[in-house]
Amino acid sequence: MLRTPTRIEPDTSTRGNMHLSWNSGETYSVPYFDLRFECPCAACVDEKTGRRILKREDIAQDVRPMGVEPIGRYALQIRWSDNHATGMYHFDRLFEICGKYGQKKA
Repeated sequence: MLRTPTRIEPDTSTRGNMHLSWNSGETYSVPYFDLRFECPCAACVDEKTGRRILKREDIAQDVRPMGVEPIGRYALQIRWSDNHATGMYHFDRLFEICGKYGQKKA
């Protein structure tokens, strides 16, 4: 089954989480910081080796999404408060990030 998000909702409280619901019925709350760290763009991950260039200590603890745009029917692009906006989060990778960092909701 191709997992696609059915709801993407930034947390407006001070917790700093993105709420993502999926067509599989699962819902996760993922910290903004972890989503930003997992940016897949060439500035954050070496294109040839796949090694992560971005270091956790280089990300502001209070990083927030300033905008979230769909890219076709397969990815999201998040514009971050640190002016970073080149990462394309493919849905399959976004779902993996949910499982790795997210808190599953009932």
